[in-house]
Amino acid sequence: MNKIQHQQEDSFDSGQSEVGKGEARSGFTLMEMLVVLVLMGLIAAVAVPQVMKLMGSAKHKAAKIQLETLSQSLTNYQVDIGAYPTTQQGLAILWTNPKTIPDWNGPYVRRQQQLVDPWGHEFIYRSPGKSAPYDLITLGADGVEGGTGDDADISAAD
Repeated sequence: MNKIQHQQEDSFDSGQSEVGKGEARSGFTLMEMLVVLVLMGLIAAVAVPQVMKLMGSAKHKAAKIQLETLSQSLTNYQVDIGAYPTTQQGLAILWTNPKTIPDWNGPYVRRQQQLVDPWGHEFIYRSPGKSAPYDLITLGADGVEGGTGDDADISAAD
């Protein structure tokens, strides 16, 4: 009997394979998996609030940009028609041709979605405004007058 056959028979007789005799096995232990999960949880606990704060801030900035864009659209409308839309006509007239105004040269916004703030609320439009030809306001994330932070009202006049 040669040497290789003898080793195979010995390992067969003892019920152990060569892998079980000290060779390293691939894979992770339960402890290693738990450590990784705990680390991922800690990272998420620190990172998620920061990301949410940045997202809220981004919506606030987007609302200001939308107000500026709508203000320019209202100015373009005023140049074409000779007056700003009435409160009753609202901002929808920037998108939809009323067919009763012959000089209407719109749409004055690229998409109808521009008439809605980043939180999904319609902008408040009043003409005439309190101290300007019109008031253009978003009520912030909460959709209610007043508030601070992301809930703060933002006006085109700001």
